[in-house]
Amino acid sequence: MITVIGAGPGGLTLAAVLHANGVEVEVYDADASPTARHQGGMLDLHPESGQAALRAAGVFEGFQRLTLEGGDAMRVVDKHGTVRMSDDGDGQRPEIDRGDLRDLLLSALPGDIVRWGRRVTDVQGKRVSFSDGGSLTAQTLVGADGAWSKVRPLLTSATPVYSGISFVEIRIPDADRLHPSLSELVGPGFFLALGDEKGIIAHRESRGELCVYVALKTAADWSTTAELTRDWLAAQFAGWGARLRALITDTDGKLLPRPLYALPVGIRWARVPGVTLIGDAAHVMSPFAGEGANLAMRDGAELAQALIDHPGDIETALQAYEEAMFPRAEAAAHESAVNLVESFKPGGPQGLLDLFAGFAEAAAAR
Repeated sequence: MITVIGAGPGGLTLAAVLHANGVEVEVYDADASPTARHQGGMLDLHPESGQAALRAAGVFEGFQRLTLEGGDAMRVVDKHGTVRMSDDGDGQRPEIDRGDLRDLLLSALPGDIVRWGRRVTDVQGKRVSFSDGGSLTAQTLVGADGAWSKVRPLLTSATPVYSGISFVEIRIPDADRLHPSLSELVGPGFFLALGDEKGIIAHRESRGELCVYVALKTAADWSTTAELTRDWLAAQFAGWGARLRALITDTDGKLLPRPLYALPVGIRWARVPGVTLIGDAAHVMSPFAGEGANLAMRDGAELAQALIDHPGDIETALQAYEEAMFPRAEAAAHESAVNLVESFKPGGPQGLLDLFAGFAEAAAAR
C-alpha cells in the first residue's frame, strides 16, 4: 500500500496513475471535502510535465474540455499602463482552473481512496498522527503535503525561506459585467504591471472572475504588524496609472496576504527507506517560472511509473524517482529565483522583457 499525504495536483496524479495500474494507494487530506475551500488561481499546464501527467492518469481528453480559451495570452505593461509586450499565446500551454483540475483527477479515482478531513499533526518514522486522534503506520509514505510538509522532516532539516516578496490576493467575480474596464485592462489571460520594484499581477479565471496579486518587497511579517487596508495598499502605488490602481481601489473582495517562500535551490536528501516527497513538499519555489503544479504532477506520474516498473522493490523505485527529480527540480527552482529577481529590479518591467528576449534567442538558436 502506498500512503500519500496531500490531495493536491501531485498527490492525486500519483494516486490516479497507481490506481489505473492496479497498485493499492490511499490519500489523506486536511480539507473537509473537495469543495471546502477555493483551490487558487489558474494553472498553465506544460506539454512535457502537466499534460504528460494527465495522459498517464487517463484524463487528458477531459482536460481539453476544461481549458480557458485564450488563457495563455500575456500582456506586460509599465507602471503608467503603457503596453510593453503583448502575446496572444500559441495554445501549447492551456490554462485550467485549479478546482476543475482537482475534480478531473478525482474523477479517475474511486470515492474511498481519498480520505478527507484528515489533518496531519505529526509524523514519526512512518507513523502518521491526525488531528482527530487517529493514526496509521505506512508501508510506503509519500509527502505531497505542500510547502510546510509534515513528512519532509523525515528526510531533511531544510525549511522554506522567505523570498522578500509578498502578494496580496484580491478576487474580482463577474468582472465582465461589474468591472468591464478592469476586465478589458487585464485581457483574456495573464497581465503584469511592473515598476518601482513592485507589481500588480492579474489573471483571468474561469467563470468570469479576475484574480489580482499585488506584489511588494516587504518583511515577511508585515501583514501581521500593520493593518492591511485598501487605502494603505493603494498608497504603495502612488504615481502609478489610475487604471492600474483601480485593480486595488475599485473592488471589494477580501485582501489575502500571500508571502512567497522557497526551499533552497538544489535541495537533496539521503535515501530514507520507504519515504519520499513530491511537489512543493520536495521543492517549493516562487511562481515566477510557472513550474510548481507542473513539476508536482510530473513528480506524481514519474514516481507512480517507478513504483509500477519495480514491483516489490520499493527502494529501487524511490531511488530511481529521486535521481531524476532532483536535477529537474533544481533547474526549475533556479529559473524561478532568477525570474523573481528580474521581475522586481529597478526599471521594471525591462528586466523581465530582457529575460523573455533571451529565452526567444535561445529557442531560435536550437
